[in-house]
Amino acid sequence: MIKTIIFDFGDVFINLDKDGAKKNALTLFEEDSFSEDMIAFNVLYEQGLISTREFLDFYLDNFPNLNEENIFDAWNFTLRDFPKHRLEFLQQLKKEGKYKLILLSNTNELHINWIKENVSFYEEFKACFDEFYLSHKIHLRKPNNDIYEFVLNENDLIANECLFIDDTKENTEAAEKLGIHCWNIDETSQDVINLFEIKSDLF
Repeated sequence: MIKTIIFDFGDVFINLDKDGAKKNALTLFEEDSFSEDMIAFNVLYEQGLISTREFLDFYLDNFPNLNEENIFDAWNFTLRDFPKHRLEFLQQLKKEGKYKLILLSNTNELHINWIKENVSFYEEFKACFDEFYLSHKIHLRKPNNDIYEFVLNENDLIANECLFIDDTKENTEAAEKLGIHCWNIDETSQDVINLFEIKSDLF
């Protein structure tokens, strides 16, 4: 029996344009692909292991023709709309009180600041969760095992009593190996509000 539902944020609640953001950034940087250093810095930033200042300075040092606004815009390009019906679904779940609700997201400081400024109901959204874990705050990142073990241990959860919803296959595969039930949501054809129809076998 599922007692806890663990949700990702991007492409589960807020829509993302990952492909568009990648193309936009590569055009801006005049590169064909992201270098190993760029990928490494992005991961460090997402884990909160470097500051926003250090993150920006890395890109400004490597691309001196750009300014901070260029970097901000490129980094936040992926963030799109947050359909309110998903908030309403979550609020109903919270109201019913049948499940412990946890957010577990690979989210960095610049992205969450943009969301706070541009999603008018952000605080209402956050209030629906019993725990709200962002990678840059807990210094852990999906799909590493330690982030799932952290959530299980911090909340005294039993893995097979949890359902984890994430749009990235790599993340759900890692969680499944620990015995957590998963829904690798296809953001192009599925919506989290249909959870109880799509995963009816678990409820």
